[in-house]
Amino acid sequence: MTTNTVFLRQAKPADISALKQLLDHCYRQSEGWTNEADLVAGIRITDSELTRVIADPKHYLFVYPKTDTDSRDGQETGELLGCIAVDMQDNADKSCAYIGMFAVHPERQGGGVGHQILQAAEIFAERHLQTQDKTVRLTMSILSHRPELLAYYERRGYKLTGVTMPFPEDGNNGQPKRQDLQLLELEKLATS
Repeated sequence: MTTNTVFLRQAKPADISALKQLLDHCYRQSEGWTNEADLVAGIRITDSELTRVIADPKHYLFVYPKTDTDSRDGQETGELLGCIAVDMQDNADKSCAYIGMFAVHPERQGGGVGHQILQAAEIFAERHLQTQDKTVRLTMSILSHRPELLAYYERRGYKLTGVTMPFPEDGNNGQPKRQDLQLLELEKLATS
């Protein structure tokens, strides 16, 4: 497979089961370099949260579907190879897009697929929010204790903002295995 075969479409309610499977596999199993298995146990997301995200008109959830030919023209198999969410947040002086739920199936990691998915989401957000008098800000959060993931995003122009948030304790995103686990905010200003 070459990386130029990556293609995205907007998620549909019918994708919820495959999305949960992909996100749990990528985040909660010890396969691949992006997993959080040593830091968080349990589920990554609930069906109801995915339903809410897909229905929200300001939240775009994109999926990279697996096809029988590994191309856009092939028949979808029902499996997903990647996903990324872009939550549009517009205020008086800044337009902001929060990027989350970024996952690439471990079998496709390391070949540029993640880079292409992230870049597509960034371009989508910039074009969607770009106005002449506002700065477009791309934000995301990552788990503390993930220096390799922080380095990945820093190579792509993201910087720590100094803002930290406690790991959610509602059980909808798993259970932390460390007491000191936090979310660290990253930011990148749009280049256009």
